[in-house]
Amino acid sequence: MKSEKYRMVPSKESMMEHDAANEKAEKQKEEREEALIEFYSSFKDLFEFFCLNTTIHGTVRLVCSSRNKMKTAFWALLFLASFAMLYWQFALIFNEYWSYPVIMTISVHSEPKMFPAITICNLNPYRVNAVRESLAELDNLTRKTFFELYGFNIPESVLEDDLKSGDWLNNKSSKVNNSTFHLNDSFGLLRMGRNKEKVGFRLCNETGGECYRKLYLSGVDALREWYRFHYMNIMSRVPPVNFSNHGQCPGDIQDLVYSCRYNQQRCLPSDCRHFHHAIYGSCFTFNENGTDSKWEASKPGILYGLSLILKVEQKDHIPLLSTKAGVKVMIHKHNQTPFLEHEGFDIRPGIESTIGIKQVEVTRLNGNYGVCTMDGKDVNVTLIYQSNYTLQACLHSCFQQLMIKHCGCGYYYYPLPPGAEYCNYNKHPAWGHCFYQQYDQFASHQHRCFQKCQKPCQETWYSLSAGYARWPSVKSERWIHKVLKEQYNYSMATERKDIAKVNIYYEHLDYYSLDETPGYSATLAMSNMGSQWSLWFGSSVLSVVEMLEFLVDIIILSLIFCYRWMTAKKINVMAQPPAISSVTLTLEKYRYVEEGLAASQSMTKIYPSDGDASWDQKGISAPFSKYGGSHVPELYTGVVLNGFKYQEERCAGTGLNR
Repeated sequence: MKSEKYRMVPSKESMMEHDAANEKAEKQKEEREEALIEFYSSFKDLFEFFCLNTTIHGTVRLVCSSRNKMKTAFWALLFLASFAMLYWQFALIFNEYWSYPVIMTISVHSEPKMFPAITICNLNPYRVNAVRESLAELDNLTRKTFFELYGFNIPESVLEDDLKSGDWLNNKSSKVNNSTFHLNDSFGLLRMGRNKEKVGFRLCNETGGECYRKLYLSGVDALREWYRFHYMNIMSRVPPVNFSNHGQCPGDIQDLVYSCRYNQQRCLPSDCRHFHHAIYGSCFTFNENGTDSKWEASKPGILYGLSLILKVEQKDHIPLLSTKAGVKVMIHKHNQTPFLEHEGFDIRPGIESTIGIKQVEVTRLNGNYGVCTMDGKDVNVTLIYQSNYTLQACLHSCFQQLMIKHCGCGYYYYPLPPGAEYCNYNKHPAWGHCFYQQYDQFASHQHRCFQKCQKPCQETWYSLSAGYARWPSVKSERWIHKVLKEQYNYSMATERKDIAKVNIYYEHLDYYSLDETPGYSATLAMSNMGSQWSLWFGSSVLSVVEMLEFLVDIIILSLIFCYRWMTAKKINVMAQPPAISSVTLTLEKYRYVEEGLAASQSMTKIYPSDGDASWDQKGISAPFSKYGGSHVPELYTGVVLNGFKYQEERCAGTGLNR
């Protein structure tokens, strides 16, 4: 019997599903072609693309040698080692750059420049007429103290040369009332130490519960410091002497300077300024502002410098306050306060001193490379000096502010800020104890004045070279004294040791410039980094961009995968059908299922599968039901046919395999 062949026509539902699948595939293809940014399907594809196309040397070996695991491991280790060495070198470069080293560059400049400012003072301060009576009392107390310590009487003529003349009574100032001041004789010198071998003094606070002891191995130093403390209390009553309004030096400049010549021309009174120094008394500054064109240095040499004949007279001076005789000279920048107690040099009487100077300009870096200030306005210290900012002026101002804050009065040797007064043990009994404590803390950097006061970013130094000769000589002594007598009323009885001569000049007009420059600039750091990158990887800046792109792709791909994973997990949770333990099918219903299966199999012979979802991976059509095109229940887990088990058997009527 010839079997009939049935030609099955596909259902409308299956054809619609087939068309939808094709349309979806074409749409995905178009989206891939139209995408602006290419994302890879896996990290492996991304890594292979980077290694094959990057300009970094050696990375291609990681892909081309993938069949040889040993070579791949070798090149991977070599690549990682090179990478580690590169960033170790980078760390060294950044460490050196962030240390901000500086290089001092020395330059030589040759151009006309102004002669520096010259300040001269006598090494021994004079007796002030306004307080001569108090100073005489101090001399008597000194004589008594010296006898108690050493059993020796100081002759009266040594301390007061002209007390008996009576001139001081007629010249003393009426502004100072001597009756209101009394020496504190309880503050005396004592022998201290275990064996009384040291000399010192003791200062206590107001209650007497805490005392400050100052010991000296030398009795000379102890006596001078003790005398100096009493001297400050006496001088604190004298009104501050202000010579700032004087446009020129007064006539008493001849008490110190016999002759002055600059550039072979005589100095004028307007060429100097007279001011009072707390330690050295009357002082004079030549060419203070540096604005007069006649002080411009035109030629080097002694003839074109400053030449001074100085009078070193010791009469009416205080021998216990200073044990030296001579003149203090300081060479400094214009508009700058001279601190002769810390700087400068001494001119010895009876000697001609020749001082050659060389100008040195220093420029420091600010910011990360150092700490300095341009004009002192950014320093948290108010200057008490009417001059340009200097480190020494800032330190003195800082200490004076500490004295006023903690002791209630100012230190005599420094200027006073507005509204303050000098210390005096008649009004401030414990100021000495406070002063020495504050000074010790200041010297040990406990008050942070040295941290507050910054160095100037621009500073001028003068290096000196000196030569000395006897002046006047034995042969020329008489005629020089004769000329000085006729010109300046010089006393012929004065010995050679009372006069001195000093010549100050430029050795040459060239000056040195010391400039700080960054020792490791950003440009040099970038150059070294590029050299190291080329050494270890043989690549350029674009290679760095490639690595950044590679890292960005990894991050984006990770985010995409994470997003897909979270989305798929959420869909599975929402689309999961309710759990059914089993499905019970009656025999009648199963017959309908089989009829649908047979019709589906006959249809597949006429319409082979071309991507339909009802075909499995091996090309075998999945059984469909004629009622809805759904799969046979046996293909679903949890579906049990009551009393039936599907078996392959040939259908005689239709010729289809079951």
